[in-house]
Amino acid sequence: MWCLPGICLRRNSRQGGTGNGQNGSFINSPSTTAAALTPEFGIRNLEEEEIVEDASTCTLAFRLLRNKGYAVSSDPLLKFLEKDIRSNLNYGQLNDINTILELYRASEMVIHQDEGILEKFNSRTKSILEQWLSNECLDASGLNFLIRKQVDDVLKFPFHVDLQLIRSRRNIEHCGLNNTRALKPSYCLLNLGDKDFITLGAEDFKLGQYVHHDEFAYLERWVTDNTLDKLKFARQKSAYCYFSAAATLVSPELSDARMSWAKNCVLTTVIDDFSDVGGTIGEMKNLIELVERWDVSNRSDCCSEQVEIMFSALKHTIFELGEKTLAWQSQDETNHIIQIVSRLYLFSMSLLIAEWARSMSVPTLDEYISNILCFRAIVLPALYFIGPKLPKDAVRHSDVQNLLKLLSTCGRLLNDIQGFERESKQGKLNAVTLDMIHGIGGQTQEEVLEELRHQINRQRRDLLRLVLQGNDSVLPRECRDLFWNMSQVLHLFYSKDDRFTSKEMNKSVGTILFEPLSSALTE
Repeated sequence: MWCLPGICLRRNSRQGGTGNGQNGSFINSPSTTAAALTPEFGIRNLEEEEIVEDASTCTLAFRLLRNKGYAVSSDPLLKFLEKDIRSNLNYGQLNDINTILELYRASEMVIHQDEGILEKFNSRTKSILEQWLSNECLDASGLNFLIRKQVDDVLKFPFHVDLQLIRSRRNIEHCGLNNTRALKPSYCLLNLGDKDFITLGAEDFKLGQYVHHDEFAYLERWVTDNTLDKLKFARQKSAYCYFSAAATLVSPELSDARMSWAKNCVLTTVIDDFSDVGGTIGEMKNLIELVERWDVSNRSDCCSEQVEIMFSALKHTIFELGEKTLAWQSQDETNHIIQIVSRLYLFSMSLLIAEWARSMSVPTLDEYISNILCFRAIVLPALYFIGPKLPKDAVRHSDVQNLLKLLSTCGRLLNDIQGFERESKQGKLNAVTLDMIHGIGGQTQEEVLEELRHQINRQRRDLLRLVLQGNDSVLPRECRDLFWNMSQVLHLFYSKDDRFTSKEMNKSVGTILFEPLSSALTE
């Protein structure tokens, strides 16, 4: 594993704290926290008095149990909301801030539409944490420094955008050796309590970067070998595509899954650009025909060099992935991977959108969104390389289609909200424009945008619920996680602006994947 778990701090029970387990924060006593972390107890954690009566520990237990798929209610948290948290908060006490931080993190685990209690928690605790960060009178050294960094990170990277690889690097850097030496002797790192833990995590991350370098170099060669770099209309986004895979599929043994994800992400981006600006209707229909026949080998069947390049890359890549599924699934899934990128699932949608735009047709918002399922070409093939052997036809099951629909709706709306002004000037179809056309008369642009943001939140909650609590699903949890991973990537790229095309994100991608950690962390 190339990630360092979230590093928390506690006071050594021999040097401070009551030792009676009544305070379950990470700072004072580990006893009730340990109970919440013990998987054998499961949902019974929320029935233990010493857990449910302590705000920090109760919310921690709630968050961990819900994240592990337990059907836990948010009702036990109600009593903490009813208390006047703000009036009882001592801004100089890190225990209080730790409690507020745990309340905030628990409030992000909304998976039901009627969990208003968590929404209230989120709004209230976020405001408190922001106020605490703005307090210039607080000491900015030692433990205060670490807690401030943790609070700042949690606010900047909410749960639905907090990619594992990025989180791992932050944890290592924030709890690095310099910060550790700044702490009082009475504080220590959970588990090992010395610099060896940080050094081990840093070395692990460093080894991961070596793998990233090799895999990305291979992806770049694959782009060149398939002459995709000659397609002048296509955005060259191989770094982004690889980053989206490496930042979520972090285990060393998942190399095949990462490369499947990255390659299909590149191909999907190319096809999207082709249908958007690079190809004619005739070329798109020709490409669809080639995919339907699939046994084409004669260049004369391709109406242009662009079509030949794309079809050749698709064909070679799909057969390569199909051969690899045999080792992972004990059966060749080439035919299904072909279906994933066939006319029914990808090209017909690209063509339909292009025809809508070029014929000036105006579909309904539901028609528009229901035909945006390009994410299946990235996520579904990767499912075969996660580990578990999937039941026959599992990837075709309605459970998977529901996950895809929720993911695709989130992705499309996120993209369209950020690209609305640009696409409107270009005369392109957009969910915002369609909602204004077909929606309730008199709605302002801001009202439409706000409603679409609410829709994104609803879809994201439903997606998280299916991922976390889909124990009866045909897909194992490891596979369901891929849909949440993609959702996190999309939220990271499109939550604030169109980061898929921004220079800031390009720099961040390079930093996370390739920039070495501070030498002090690996010495």
